[in-house]
Amino acid sequence: MSAAGGTFRQPEGQHPLPLHGPRFDADPQATYEKLRATGPIAPVELAPGVYAQLTTTYEAAQHLLTNTPRLFVRDPKRWDALREGSIPPDSPVLMMIQDRPNALWTDGAVHERYRSAIADSLQKVDTLALTRTVTQIADGLIDAFADRGTCDLVADFTALLPMQTMFGLCGCPADIGGRIVGALIKLFDTAQDAYAANAELERACLELVLRKRADPGNDVISRMIRHRAELSNEEMVQQIILVIGAGTEPLTNLIGNALKLLIADDRYAGTVAGGVRTISEALHAVLWDDPPMANYSPLYALRPMQYRGVQLEPGIPILVSFAAANTDPVFRTPAPEQRAGNHAHLAFSAGAHACPAKSLAVHIAQTAIERVLDRLPELTLDCRPEELTRRPGTFHSGWTSLPVTFPPVTVPHSEEAAWTPQPDPQPAPSGSTPPAAISTPKPPTSAPRGRPHWLNSLARWWRGQ
Repeated sequence: MSAAGGTFRQPEGQHPLPLHGPRFDADPQATYEKLRATGPIAPVELAPGVYAQLTTTYEAAQHLLTNTPRLFVRDPKRWDALREGSIPPDSPVLMMIQDRPNALWTDGAVHERYRSAIADSLQKVDTLALTRTVTQIADGLIDAFADRGTCDLVADFTALLPMQTMFGLCGCPADIGGRIVGALIKLFDTAQDAYAANAELERACLELVLRKRADPGNDVISRMIRHRAELSNEEMVQQIILVIGAGTEPLTNLIGNALKLLIADDRYAGTVAGGVRTISEALHAVLWDDPPMANYSPLYALRPMQYRGVQLEPGIPILVSFAAANTDPVFRTPAPEQRAGNHAHLAFSAGAHACPAKSLAVHIAQTAIERVLDRLPELTLDCRPEELTRRPGTFHSGWTSLPVTFPPVTVPHSEEAAWTPQPDPQPAPSGSTPPAAISTPKPPTSAPRGRPHWLNSLARWWRGQ
C-alpha cells in the first residue's frame, strides 16, 4: 500500500470490501463472511480511500490481542497513511483511530501509567450505590413516556441512561456532559463533521478537568486527578474521552441490542418473565452475537511478518473484528443455550488492553433492562423486526431506533427535582454500615418526571437521524 495523489491507494491486486455504506450497515455479517473466505486477516476499506486490514476469525483476533506489545503495538504514529499526510484531517475514521495520549493508544510503561489511573479509580465505584442510581435514572426516563403507551427505546431510554450514569460516576455537570456526548455520537457514527466534533469534545473535557481541579469530589474524574500517575491536563482530557466514550456509546448499544433480543427474538421474547431465561443470558448472547463494538482496537505489526499466509506490514493498521471473531463458525457453538456461562467472547477485548470496567458495564446494563421489563412487562415491537435499521458506522453495532408499544402506565406526578449527576458517596465509616446512595432512592412510581433540557434536545436529535 502506498500514498498517491493525496489518498491512500488501494492495495495492488486486491479489492478490499468496504466497512461503510448502506450495504455494510444493513448486513455487516454478510461482509464478515465474505472477508473470512479470503483469509484470517483481510484487506478492507474503512472510508473512501482509507484502507486497512481486519481480523476475520477468532483465532486471528486472539493472536493479535494476546501478543501485544510483543509482536503488535497500539501506537497510531506507526500508521503510514498518517505519517504521509494522505488522510484528510476531517476524515471521520481518523478521529476514531488517531494518536491520543491515553490508555487505548499506548503501550508498555506509558500504557500502564494511564491504565492504572483509570482502573484504580473505577475500582472504587460503590456498586450498591450504582445500582440505586441506575434504578433511579431508569425510572425517571421510563416515567417520561410510561403513560403514552409507546416510545422509541433508543431515543427515550438506551441513548440517555448510560450518559446520565457516567456523568454521575464522573461528577460531570449536565451542561458539559451534553457537549461531550453530542460530540461522541458524531465520532462513533463517523459523521462528516468529525473534526469539529473532536475539537468540541476536547474543549468540553478540558473544562471538566479544570472544574475538578478547582473543586474535586469523590468521583472517578477527581480520583484520576489525585492518582499517583499525576496526569497532566492534556492527559486527563484524553483519559476522560476514553472513559466516557467507552462508558456511553457501547453501553447504549449493549442495552439496546439486548432489549431488541428480549422483545423481538422468539428464542428470548417472554422467556425472562416465565423464568426460562435470565437477563444475564440475553446480555451474553448479545456479547457473542452482536457485540456493541464490532470493529476496533487497530494494531500495528512491529516488523514485517506473516500470519497463516497473510503478509502483515508495520505501517498498516490491523483492526480487530470482535463481531467476526465471536461469530466465527470454526470457533462458536451453534446454539445460544450451549454457550450459557461461556464468557470466552471478545466483546470486551483481551490481553493487555482488555476493558477494565466490563463488570460495571454488564451490571449497569442488567439493572437498566430489569427496570424496563419490570415497569413495562408487555412490551411489543411496533414494527416488523426486518424494518429496524442499524446505526451507520464502521466501528460499532446498534439500532437507530426500537419503537415499542405497551399498556400505558399511570405515573403519579412528583414535585421532586429531576435527577442530576452526583458523585460517588463518601465511604461508609465502617464495614457494617451500608454505603450511602449516590442520590436518595425512591419507589418506582414516584421517580422524577422530565429530563434536563439538553437530554430532551439530544433525544430529538436522535429521532431526526
